[in-house]
Amino acid sequence: MKARDIPNLISFLRILLTLPIVWLMFEREFSYALMLFAVAGFSDGLDGFLAKHYGWQSHLGGLLDPLADKALLMSSFLVLGGLGLIPIWLVILVIFRDLTIVGGALYYHFSVEEVDADPSLVSKLNTLLQILLVLLVVTDAGPLPLPDLLLKGLVWATGLTTLISGTLYVWIWTNKARSKGWRV
Repeated sequence: MKARDIPNLISFLRILLTLPIVWLMFEREFSYALMLFAVAGFSDGLDGFLAKHYGWQSHLGGLLDPLADKALLMSSFLVLGGLGLIPIWLVILVIFRDLTIVGGALYYHFSVEEVDADPSLVSKLNTLLQILLVLLVVTDAGPLPLPDLLLKGLVWATGLTTLISGTLYVWIWTNKARSKGWRV
């Protein structure tokens, strides 16, 4: 292993960290799950810093990092939805959006040209709101009760940005495909 592989190793370990976090949430050990979320968040920042600061970016890292993020977020939404802590409609919306984006990106990549995805501002906001929602729901269920109005507002804001960002991705990439002469 070379030093330039460290960010990829950190991303891979973050994927593995998803398993104990999910287990802890199932067991309703939210305080411990929150601690592991902090480790995952720190590791996400660390691998990004190392890759950019030292020029250790790689194609594998470009796949592993978002995969680690999606694995943790999607599994957290599924578990928290299953426990009744996040509305099922939001869980379905978040998963449908991600599957639509991944399916569309794969179709575009293999049918039109290589995808050079650059997340929109709305998509970045949506990811931030999803992370914040999971963290605050876990916090509320565990160590610190939070105002119900705060959580409900965050649920609706997350739902709205999920819908807008998913629709925006479909619109942008459909138009890009059409401009390349593909019928979609």
